[in-house]
Amino acid sequence: MPVLNLKSDLADADDLETLMAGIGRRARAAGRAMALAPAQTKDLGLRAIAEQIRASAPAILRENARDVSAAQAAGLTNAIIDRLTLDEGRVAAIAEAVEKVAGLADPVGRQLAAFERPNGLLIERISVPLGVVGVIFESRPNVTADAGALCLKAGNAAILRAGSDSHRTATAIAAAMSEGLARAGLPADAIQLVPTRDRAAVGLMLTGLGGCVDVIVPRGGRSLVERVQAEAKVPVFAHLDGICHVYVAEGADLGMARSLLLNSKMRRTGICGAAETLLVDAAVAETHLKPLVEALLESGCAVRGDAATQAADPRVSAATDADWRTEYLDAIISAKVVDGLDAAIAHIEANGSHHTDAIITDDTDAAARFLNEVDSAIVTHNASTQFADGGEFGFGAEIGIATGRMHARGPVGVEQLTTFKYRVHGSGQTRPWTR
Repeated sequence: MPVLNLKSDLADADDLETLMAGIGRRARAAGRAMALAPAQTKDLGLRAIAEQIRASAPAILRENARDVSAAQAAGLTNAIIDRLTLDEGRVAAIAEAVEKVAGLADPVGRQLAAFERPNGLLIERISVPLGVVGVIFESRPNVTADAGALCLKAGNAAILRAGSDSHRTATAIAAAMSEGLARAGLPADAIQLVPTRDRAAVGLMLTGLGGCVDVIVPRGGRSLVERVQAEAKVPVFAHLDGICHVYVAEGADLGMARSLLLNSKMRRTGICGAAETLLVDAAVAETHLKPLVEALLESGCAVRGDAATQAADPRVSAATDADWRTEYLDAIISAKVVDGLDAAIAHIEANGSHHTDAIITDDTDAAARFLNEVDSAIVTHNASTQFADGGEFGFGAEIGIATGRMHARGPVGVEQLTTFKYRVHGSGQTRPWTR
């Protein structure tokens, strides 16, 4: 079993390096086996994992109670404790999510392209697993199963490093996953949870563990993501901030705008797809600005606005330059009147985080320009920004949201956890000799 019974803090750096190097080597070997596993075997393994999570619910909940008790004693916020806490229903939901991943189409071995060269060579581009995925996350213990299941479905191995708050719970979930893999005849080492709270383990993962880790995915707050992006020696799938905009353009239906704005901001204020800035086009400000601001305020959302927005309602406080670049993750929004589509796009480019941005309008030409010109991972037309989620995209789940421009962008699901290789078929062709 890969979840080792070691003490939670290793004082000797040499011991930690030896531990992490061993995890890396086992993950690399397991990843090679997973890459060759048939789709049916992987799905059987995922269903066995779901069954084992259900069977292990008493142990998982017992360890979770210890984590929650420690978090309460440490004075952590109610929001963190809520994210950390599991009950029977939440454990059942974790198992169900793994089963949903098993039901997805296999992303490995797909023919992405095929073409024939004039010399008769047949060339295919085929999807293949990434290899070993390192996932570093904080207080949500369900990420253990969600991220691990996605990696396994895509034929990868996963090294998981849980935050200290959820370490006991994550260890119990990872143990159940390894047992399920073994029951299905797959390598138990394809899921390994780093068995120490020592933060130096994160630094070792970021080095790539001697070439054993192929990509890192951080799931946590800004400080974690900044550290990963600054120190990682391997590719990273991540985003720093979700500074998402809702632009109410000329031609927007007021009722739709109100509904979409409230959902984008207030459905869940603490997620990365929550709207943080409202832009209202000057062409509709006279009719739309005041009712939209009132709707936000009446829903319990504080509004920080420019002069025009302050004039629309005396309860609006003045926005500073920093407000246009702030991810509040709270019931607060900045609001501004912009002079047309070009100004809205320019504001988003200057202040956004390339995460998710929305336009609300019945003008299809304006919508097409917005969708084409706003350089974000996700752009929506007449739809809430809170659809920025792998499950909502039909990916089953997501390992995270990526805002970079290399390989993965937007929700990272099973397809994004693959890469490709070329297969070349010949009949004796040789390349002409040159002098």
